[in-house]
Amino acid sequence: MASSPARSPARSAHNATNSLHSLVYFVPETERELTAIGLNAGPMCYFAGRAAPMGAVGSGVVTATFYNFNPNLVARVIPTAWELATPEKVIDARLAAADAALTRLLGPEAIASDDMSTLAALVRDAASACTAEGRPMYAGLADLSWPDAPHLVMWHGVSLLREHRGDGHTWALACAGLSGIEALVTHTATGKGFTPEAARATRDWSQHEWDDAVGGLVDRGLVDRDGALTEAGAALRAQVEAETDRLAAAPWQYLGDERTAEVVRIGKAMTRAIMVAGAFAQVGVFAKP
Repeated sequence: MASSPARSPARSAHNATNSLHSLVYFVPETERELTAIGLNAGPMCYFAGRAAPMGAVGSGVVTATFYNFNPNLVARVIPTAWELATPEKVIDARLAAADAALTRLLGPEAIASDDMSTLAALVRDAASACTAEGRPMYAGLADLSWPDAPHLVMWHGVSLLREHRGDGHTWALACAGLSGIEALVTHTATGKGFTPEAARATRDWSQHEWDDAVGGLVDRGLVDRDGALTEAGAALRAQVEAETDRLAAAPWQYLGDERTAEVVRIGKAMTRAIMVAGAFAQVGVFAKP
């Protein structure tokens, strides 16, 4: 049996640290902080919270950069969100939510630990090697000032790295000729993400829209009539993932193998800790395919 290809440093580092960023989409502190400044609970908190570093952008920009959501869902909350709270207030509230959630989930000892300071310094250094060209989600975050506390430096750093990677993933999907909903269909077909039912519900696509997308992919030979990936479809998804890793490689090449391995070690330990503490106890909906 052939051995599996080695996982790239970019993917290993992403897998080890992504939950430390994405917990903000699931913890109750986020909705509490964002509704306190005037936003409506639910999708508005997600879309406005994540888009705020780009400024008071319209629904078209959010749809384009978030990629796989039904534009009608986005338009129901953006740009209305900016009439309720400025992007600056949203950014501050989201950071306060990350502060409260990380402190609750990890505890004061981990927050003040040497590992936290080490991880904060490493991801900050890695993020310094990212560039903003063609990466709007990353660029918005990169324009913000760094916080002072090590656990917030860590959170901001892994957020920068995640959005830098996500912007590259969007490039890869677009170059593969996959629309937002087609990216979602093929992602669910890999069996490594959520189910088609969950994807439709959380991204607000109807069964009719989903079936139309499947039909188009069938015509292109990428999925079969049952919605399963064909050989060509599986190859295209593999190409997308490989290109995503390539486009995300720069910060980890800059950091080097030894320091990247340290990010992976500490990131995995902290991820395990937040998982045990229930960071993702709420049903989650928001991830890029």
